[in-house]
Amino acid sequence: MRNRNTIEFKVWGRNALFTDPLTRIGGEKFSYHLPTYEALKGIAKSIYWKPTFIWVIDAVRIIKPIRTLTKGTKPLNYDGIYPSRRNPEKKKETPANTLSIYTFLSDVEYQVRAHFEWNLHHPDLANDRNEGKHFSVAQRMLERGGRQDIFLGTRDCQGYVMPCEFGSEIGSYDTIERVDYGLTFHGFAYPDETGEAILRARFWRPVMEHGVIHFPRPEQCDILKEVRPMVAKQFGQSCVLSVDLEASDLGA
Repeated sequence: MRNRNTIEFKVWGRNALFTDPLTRIGGEKFSYHLPTYEALKGIAKSIYWKPTFIWVIDAVRIIKPIRTLTKGTKPLNYDGIYPSRRNPEKKKETPANTLSIYTFLSDVEYQVRAHFEWNLHHPDLANDRNEGKHFSVAQRMLERGGRQDIFLGTRDCQGYVMPCEFGSEIGSYDTIERVDYGLTFHGFAYPDETGEAILRARFWRPVMEHGVIHFPRPEQCDILKEVRPMVAKQFGQSCVLSVDLEASDLGA
């Protein structure tokens, strides 16, 4: 079912790295075969976002075959960088970078369907809840390739977006009835979206049917992990440009 304020877009890139952020401290990394809810939400936010609303990802469709590519990378050596600041002598002994093997997805392309809903945990932005203008600005930003740079899971993987009709092209998995995946990272439950002073990670078990993955809503994920206490970020009207002014500048 298509929700109100729905945008549909194609996102593609040479490489992608969709991992569980809880494992990003260091070491080898191996991408999930599917984009995570949080990664797609980040892409939608790069197209257009304000704290007035929350993007909800409805579905993603896999267009190109899932292929992996292994590369040697040189991430920061956390064992060397941070201790060296406390002990400058150690910096001479330990290199700033280490060598790790990352397994990326190669030549990816997806179709995404998403819609936005008001963030009711920001009552101070109630005057900015102009549905038609937010939707109009979001469409304009999508036609221009997004307001900010697009990344596919990590800053190392540049992506690109453009409007599309969900289901309009032939996908590599259209004829495959069902593929089940194991426990997978879904997204983060941030305090400014939940009203609780704690950061949680959500997990679920994706199912791909005919190349399409339908995401559950965040509150429908029952596998949660508490990460750490966190205070919700405050914005206020003085920190947010009114959508009326943005729409006026764009002629929307």
